[in-house]
Amino acid sequence: MSTTWGNNIKLTIFGESHGAAIGGVIDGIPAGIKLDVEFIKKEMARRAPGNNNLSTPRKEADEVEILSGYFEEKTTGTPLSFIIKNTNTKSKDYSLFKDIMRPGHGDYTGNVKYFGFNDYRGGGYFSGRITAPLVFAGAIAKQILEKKDMFIGAHIKSIYNIEDTSFNELGINKEELLSLKEESLPLLNKVVKDDMEEIIIKAREEGDSVGGVIELMVLNPGKGLGAPFFDSVESRLSQILFSVPAVKGVEFGDGFNMACLKGSESNDAYVIENKKVKTKSNKNGGILGGITNGMPIIFKVAIKPTPSISKLQETVDIGTMTETTLEVKGRHDPCIISRAIPVIESVTALVMLDLFIDRLKEVNFN
Repeated sequence: MSTTWGNNIKLTIFGESHGAAIGGVIDGIPAGIKLDVEFIKKEMARRAPGNNNLSTPRKEADEVEILSGYFEEKTTGTPLSFIIKNTNTKSKDYSLFKDIMRPGHGDYTGNVKYFGFNDYRGGGYFSGRITAPLVFAGAIAKQILEKKDMFIGAHIKSIYNIEDTSFNELGINKEELLSLKEESLPLLNKVVKDDMEEIIIKAREEGDSVGGVIELMVLNPGKGLGAPFFDSVESRLSQILFSVPAVKGVEFGDGFNMACLKGSESNDAYVIENKKVKTKSNKNGGILGGITNGMPIIFKVAIKPTPSISKLQETVDIGTMTETTLEVKGRHDPCIISRAIPVIESVTALVMLDLFIDRLKEVNFN
């Protein structure tokens, strides 16, 4: 079982949804970095449950306690370890799932993988709650990247069948990109907000859930990050993006739509602007040959509907090996898109920092 990610920056995560705490260890953070604690708190609050009427009523403060690697308000260069205590658990709500498998969740595969010894409460290690350590680590990575003039932001591209505008359809600056973080439903076209809220509320009233698509932009990623084939920027990002629960699809730039174009339509023409090479369009999402070309990195991530729903579903009881039905009780999100955005931003920041350090090594060697 792999719980550690990264090359230069290594992140190890641990914990279960209804255990005493979740947390992680970050290795490779340079010494002497002063952390903006208020920024970290804001990032954690964006992911935390119970912050608006569109999410689960479960409330968790998600307060991070740093145990090591941080002294006198500066990183020490040694492993930075931290915990986030679970304070609002209702484990009895999940006792049924020891034998009754929730469709669409990791209950059955977790039981098979770990021979029935898995912690099924709240989904255990398969829970979206385990993304909180990713957001903390990502908040640190963002602070380092922003000092290098690299900025990361995202918006809701769609919820169910309601679509927002795409990044590539309009120019966007740093201020506009970062302002998206202040919105409960980050959108480029604010006109669709009411329709999206209505879809989410209706799903909750029906005991159902809805999914959607997140579109992310890395502004000023620099040129030359990544490598061909196995260490391509797409490969490195996709690996960690698909590690986030509920992610079922990733596409870069115009993605699958490029399959419907001719080469003359999908190629990004080169131009010289202020003595710098740029492209007139950005259909390839800022990556060619697995390497950044300096244009914004743009990609989309598909998030499936929350599997825990109160509608009657067909399933099985593995204790009696019989077919049965299930209505999931408890506190669940009718839509996790807005809470997933800071997670997607955070894992992207970790990859970009890892790639940035790779590039620094190449530049210094040459």
